[in-house]
Amino acid sequence: MAKTKSFDMLPDYQLFVYGSLRKGFNHAAYDYIRRYFTLVGEATVPGGLYDMGEYPAAIPEESGARIVGELYRIREIDEMDWAIAQLDDYEGVTPDDDEPPMYRRDRTAVTLSETGETTSAWIYWFSGDITGKPRIISGDVLQYRSGKS
Repeated sequence: MAKTKSFDMLPDYQLFVYGSLRKGFNHAAYDYIRRYFTLVGEATVPGGLYDMGEYPAAIPEESGARIVGELYRIREIDEMDWAIAQLDDYEGVTPDDDEPPMYRRDRTAVTLSETGETTSAWIYWFSGDITGKPRIISGDVLQYRSGKS
């Protein structure tokens, strides 16, 4: 059984990212993460990952599949509400007018790759339709993208 450590005392201040917010994705959105969050380490969460074209989509599932990403912790706890609101906007959690939300922010169990420790963190799950979209079998969008080029 995986060990649980003090990370569980701060789940409200942690964020798991798997796509454009990861450092290796080379997206401008990562600059925001780097400015407000500190990398805890590489990590995985249970779920499926899909190629939506310009971005990946994570779907919670209990198939045994894992999504590879990074766990971050906010640097200044009093900035979390503001920081997460900016990310909610970026991820389309609260869209304008009659548009459906693209993602929803929820808590998930996170396993740190290096130590096997578990914690809880926020994640952005895709809210749209994945029908006909290719599954990223490895669960790692960076590995998947490098294989496509």
